[in-house]
Amino acid sequence: MKSKFISLLAILLGLLIIIFPIMGVVGVADLIALSVLLISIYLLVVGIAIIDYNKTGAILDLALGLILLFLSICLIFNPAMLGFLAEITLYLAGILLIIVGLVSLINNRTSKYGFYIGIAGVVLGLLYIIIGTFVANPIILGTLIGLWLVISGVLKLMDS
Repeated sequence: MKSKFISLLAILLGLLIIIFPIMGVVGVADLIALSVLLISIYLLVVGIAIIDYNKTGAILDLALGLILLFLSICLIFNPAMLGFLAEITLYLAGILLIIVGLVSLINNRTSKYGFYIGIAGVVLGLLYIIIGTFVANPIILGTLIGLWLVISGVLKLMDS
């Protein structure tokens, strides 16, 4: 039951991220903050869900989720921080997506599709950095994070 809930949550959050850039109303900082916030929610839920049988993975997920939650709240409510992070925000989001992918690789070793979830995070994080370097379009960048969440949710749903 937990696994299906987490899978559906990942799909829902991923679709939300994919839909928001299409609306074109949200600014770059808010879009990145929303993406990071949704990833942090996902990691916190996963960390709580797997704490019974994978304490190391749960601690990694919870710690990363809390760091991302703090970062997203700072980006949403502190405009001065945006000025500080403006140049590294694209790289930071890509690096965090790579880290989330690596944590997924560690946590999902026994899962049938867990390897692919982690690889998708790493590959999409690298794409995020590469595309962010050449195309600073928040629609494309937000879609990459949403795509990773949807892929993770679908593969976890297929694994259950």
